Amino acid sequence: MTATPDLRSARPASPELLRSVFRQHAAGVAVITAAGQAPVGFTATSLTSVSAEPPVISFGIGLGASSWPTVAEADHVGVHILGEHQADLAGTFAKSGADRFGAPTRWFEGPEGVPILDGVLAWLVCRVIARVPAGDHRIVLAEAVCGDPAGAGRPLLYHQGRFNALRD
Repeated sequence: MTATPDLRSARPASPELLRSVFRQHAAGVAVITAAGQAPVGFTATSLTSVSAEPPVISFGIGLGASSWPTVAEADHVGVHILGEHQADLAGTFAKSGADRFGAPTRWFEGPEGVPILDGVLAWLVCRVIARVPAGDHRIVLAEAVCGDPAGAGRPLLYHQGRFNALRD
């Protein structure tokens, strides 16, 4: 039998409560990219597989994110699953004002002109099919067009506000 939670410690919903609760949730780390006048990208822990048939994914992006104006207009996006060896890359794409596509980031122009990051565990190019309002974010739904799952390594995780590796 499990212990009953102490409901007296429950707090009203707030942005801080949500952040505190989700610090307890380990999530895989992805980078989403899109082509525009210049390539854009951001680190995402909200990536979700939505449907296998057709192959649809989703991710959230804040309306204030520097990548949002390009993602808002993009027909296609790149989805990159990062490995534990890529914590620095995740940090670069999470940092406001960083030169995300400058050295040492290695990337190439992929299908549909989407920027594809080199050395990731897996990547997809996806066609955007919807942008759903969700508070101060948009949930982007996109159908996979092509990709490569053949990268080597173990996944990078985000937990307690830090990038982490799996433990054996």
